[in-house]
Amino acid sequence: MVVMLSASLKPAVTRAINPIARGALRVGLTPNAVTFIGAIGLIISALYFYPRQEFFIGTLVITFFALSDLFDGAMARISAKGASKWGGFLDSTIDRVTDSAILIGLILALIDTADPLLSVALGALVAGTLVPYIRAKAESLGIECSGGIAERTERLIIALTAIGLEGLGVPYALAIGVWALFILAAVTVFQRIRIVKAAL
Repeated sequence: MVVMLSASLKPAVTRAINPIARGALRVGLTPNAVTFIGAIGLIISALYFYPRQEFFIGTLVITFFALSDLFDGAMARISAKGASKWGGFLDSTIDRVTDSAILIGLILALIDTADPLLSVALGALVAGTLVPYIRAKAESLGIECSGGIAERTERLIIALTAIGLEGLGVPYALAIGVWALFILAAVTVFQRIRIVKAAL
């Protein structure tokens, strides 16, 4: 199985963000509040900046709000109440919405310019939605299914990097990124289907 970026970086990231998460808890913020604030900011930013083709500034703002996803989990783990099933469900559900908002914002820009990448971006959106769905369905059957070449973190990094570089005028950055996003998500879908098939 491929060692995923999110798993390899997790210990270092956790050490870096835990002090900030503790500070947020001390001032009265809750993990769920951070989840909502980050999600609302990200969705508004993606649907405002990207359709206007303001890709670089939009990516910077979106990345800022996307970081809230690191803090809410850390806050939940170190809080007195600990992580809750409701918080985990809420975070996972909102992740699907925010991930889709990023690609929908890009798709609206591609529609406006009649860009041939539109169909690939739509494919990436569908495949990216299937990845977590397959995991959730598998877990409802009692099967652990978190494997695959590209989980959410990897796909988010690819999308934001490609769109941001497009905003800086880097040639072919968006095309390479969108194709990579589609291919990696599709491969992950098939990998997870195989995991479920083998378990059954």
